[in-house]
Amino acid sequence: MTGPLAGIRVVELAGLAPAPFGCMILSDLGAEVVQVDRPGGSGAPPSPLRRGRRTVTLDLKTEAGVADLLRLAARADVLVEGFRPGVAERLGFGPGVCEKINTRLVYARMTGWGQDGPLAPRAGHDIDYIALAGALEPIGRAGERPHAPLNLIGDFAGGGMLLAVGVLAALLERERSGCGQVVDAAMVDGSALLTAFLHGSGLFPRPRGENLLDGGAPFYDTYATADGGFVAVGALEPAFYAALLDGLGLAGAGLPPQHDRDGWPVLRARFEAVFSTRTRAEWVSVFAGTDACVAPVLSPGEAPAHPHHRARNTFVEVGGVPQPAPAPRFARTPPDAPSAPVEAAVDEILAGWLL
Repeated sequence: MTGPLAGIRVVELAGLAPAPFGCMILSDLGAEVVQVDRPGGSGAPPSPLRRGRRTVTLDLKTEAGVADLLRLAARADVLVEGFRPGVAERLGFGPGVCEKINTRLVYARMTGWGQDGPLAPRAGHDIDYIALAGALEPIGRAGERPHAPLNLIGDFAGGGMLLAVGVLAALLERERSGCGQVVDAAMVDGSALLTAFLHGSGLFPRPRGENLLDGGAPFYDTYATADGGFVAVGALEPAFYAALLDGLGLAGAGLPPQHDRDGWPVLRARFEAVFSTRTRAEWVSVFAGTDACVAPVLSPGEAPAHPHHRARNTFVEVGGVPQPAPAPRFARTPPDAPSAPVEAAVDEILAGWLL
């Protein structure tokens, strides 16, 4: 293994979305991640969230399965589990048990509501966590109900990404103390953390969809093109806004000033009318090489083919599936290219971990 986390050993108990994503990040950065699957298969999609792993199948409802898990935990640096609070303890591999066999183990726990609090034992999904965190209410058009941004905020940004950050911080602290610790990564906490900019910034004084960065401003929004595509406009600064007007042929058209909120409906109507006269590709050509902050709205399937992504190798193919490449990038310790998961046996893994 190469990468900045080369030499770090992670045991991941298979689960859904957030924990596999966090462990995918650790694997992408060079950690050796062993995913413990349940009999009958994991709930995680086969790609890309499971890439870069070796997998073993253990029945953690049996003494033999728990014993094998503890053998792995004894030689690991990190253990990641995503059960509801108390389940790991009940099955016999909670933090107290693992600490006795490996005092250096970082025990990372991925949940929706956290390990404590009145909602801790309750079920939930991404949309529930971001709703309670205050991250869902601001998203949507003016006068409409809040719109769920897929499951990107709770599961992935506020969940798996926060888990990876917590694990990295605990590993760094371990270099000083020599001791592991429990990392309580809750999606509701991470989603709340992502709203830090909304608190006290003064940029969101009005209701949903009426502010500068939530689609309320006509120069920070998306527009339909003649072929049914869309372009994204982010011309916030005056110089960028001037470049936008130039490209649209609206410079000197007597439009209301950019930040005159009363004039925003007029600006939006003019922008909508002009953008609808050309295709998405034509607008890409018009704004090429300018600082108008206009970009095509690409689908996930289209994104890998964009010239910028091709130049930077932003997407890779693993097991025949195009997917995002590892990020960020490292000048001195670049990680290996991600690979498809492979099955292994516990004894095979432990033999390598003796080295």
